[in-house]
Amino acid sequence: MNRILSLAAAAALALTQPALAADGKTVYGQTCAACHASGLAGAPKVGDKAAWAPRTGSGKAALLSSVVKGKGAMPPKAGNASLTEGDIGAALDYMLEQVK
Repeated sequence: MNRILSLAAAAALALTQPALAADGKTVYGQTCAACHASGLAGAPKVGDKAAWAPRTGSGKAALLSSVVKGKGAMPPKAGNASLTEGDIGAALDYMLEQVK
């Protein structure tokens, strides 16, 4: 009985906790790095300022839209349909930090 109450209390606490923000570095490592670490299929490599320059000029919203919809060889949501826009935005923030 105590175990059931403990589980119920833990579930209630989890429901009251705000959702944690996506960890951009983790999302990058789990999804984006497959192409952006090596430049596969023309993906701009993380940290390559010259490759990212034409992409960053339109702003983050345009980049986010490109990832969500897919662009060129990149499928929608970078091939990971479970990604939320928050996840993608966090990964973009991480990648853009690398070219500052």
